[in-house]
Amino acid sequence: VVAADFSNGMLEEGRRRHPEIEFVFADATALPFQEAEFDTVTISFGLRNVENTELALTEMLRVLKPGGKLVVCEFSAIPNKFLHSLYRLYLKNLLPRISALVSKTPEAYSYLAESIDAWPKQAELAKLIEKVGYQSVGFRNQTLGIVAIHTGYKPQKAN
Repeated sequence: VVAADFSNGMLEEGRRRHPEIEFVFADATALPFQEAEFDTVTISFGLRNVENTELALTEMLRVLKPGGKLVVCEFSAIPNKFLHSLYRLYLKNLLPRISALVSKTPEAYSYLAESIDAWPKQAELAKLIEKVGYQSVGFRNQTLGIVAIHTGYKPQKAN
């Protein structure tokens, strides 16, 4: 297991909690790993923060072994319009007020709401994952669609 992150603070916390795991500073758009090095690549609540999503997905494909699996866990869009409206109300109005009371960095929660709004819907992200070369791409909604888990596989052989 290798954990990679672009934040030294996250890496330090990870090392403190899990000294048995290798932690590497890495930019998702230029991963410091060999081609076809990993059986599985996962990213949780991070792809939304990468400046060039397509390039990051391409890099993850590069470091996967043929037949290897990509797993992306990320905030998403609630398909139910009524629940989606309630969730947006929470993100835009309630969460900033709560974070102002309990957080040292309430602006991070404003960014969270903005980045979730700007993020592609489930089907759009699935199309992008396919576009860069993954096969058998799919997604599964979690928590009513607030989060979605996307998966895809590197082809066994080059096309």
